[in-house]
Parts: sequence; structure tokens; C-alpha cells
Amino acid sequence: MIRILIADDHHIVREGLKKILSLENDFEVVGQASTVEETMQLLQHFHPDVLILDISMPGRSGLDAIPDFLAHFPSTKVLVLSMHPVEMHAVRCIKAGAAGYLTKDAVPEELVTAVRRIHIGRRYINAALAEQLASQLTATSNALPLDTLSGREMEVLRLLAMGKKPAAIASDLGVSARTVGTYRQRILDKLELKSTAELIIFAIDQGLV
Repeated sequence: MIRILIADDHHIVREGLKKILSLENDFEVVGQASTVEETMQLLQHFHPDVLILDISMPGRSGLDAIPDFLAHFPSTKVLVLSMHPVEMHAVRCIKAGAAGYLTKDAVPEELVTAVRRIHIGRRYINAALAEQLASQLTATSNALPLDTLSGREMEVLRLLAMGKKPAAIASDLGVSARTVGTYRQRILDKLELKSTAELIIFAIDQGLV
């Protein structure tokens, strides 16, 4: 039996995933979490074989928490299931220790295949992610500017570039507006930009919006 924990801040997504996974006779969904903190508690309680993780959750992001999950529960394999396109976070997730990355528009059969593959110790990497990894391995230049950003900083960058105000971003991410302002300044510093306008232009150039 493959024991699975689902971590996603949307109840309807968790229930949908549970229904898909429960169709497999050898799958058991042992718990559901909506935050990183809940995920850590349920990992401690259930010690699942596979964690299906959304990286965009209120408070601390799932991406930033992957190394902690694996440090405390090394036998649990992490499969990231995200709304974000492969080029935005996938390589970052794999480097953080995730065993696979899927976008939420994947068909159910692909999800089932990914769970089975990572459960036996293999990675699940689709063609788009393989291309991203290959590009990084063959690159001869220094790290791209985006590589310097944390998972949460990437989320704030994307939301700012979409025209959202700090208060709205704070509400979306479950943090304070002051915290959003801190993230914004860190992003500007790391990318060597001077204003939100330059940040938006940069995000458009990088294909983030």
C-alpha cells in the first residue's frame, strides 16, 4: 500500500486529488493539510510514503519547506503539484529535493504514474522539465538572476507583475503588507532593479506573466 499525504490550501483540490488517488487499489490517502505547519504535523503523525505538495500556500511556501520536510522525514518522497508552469518553479523544486513536479492541468493518469514512480525511488520528470534541467546543465554562464530568488520571492514577483497591490498580495499569501514590502525590497536588491515598474518589465521579459 502506498500511503499518501496531500498538502494544498484549496479544499476542493484536495478532495479532487483524493478521489483520483482512491481509485487505485494500492493507494491510501492518510491525511490532508492546508499549510506547511499542518503538513509537518501530519508527516510526523502518519509518516507517509509520498507527499503531494502545492508550493503556494498561506504563510510559509511549500517550496521553501521542502528541505525541512526531507530533513525530518527522509523516507517520504515529495511530488510537487503546482498551478505554476514548469519554467517558473520546477527546477527550483527538484534542486530543493522534490522527486517530481507536475502542473495541475496534468491528466489523472499522469498523477498516478508520477506517484508510483517516485515511490520506488525514481524521479518523475516530464519533457518540459527535462529540457529545463538540460539547459541548466549545459549553461556556461553564471546563474540566472531568477535563481537567486526564494520560492516566496518568486510568488511575490509574479503577483506584483500582475498589477496586484501589496495589501491584496498579503491577503493572498496570508502574510502582512509589511512582509510583502520586505519581499519586494529583497527582490529589487537581488535583481538590481530600482522600482516596481522595472520589476514588471523584467517579469514580462522573463515570461512570468
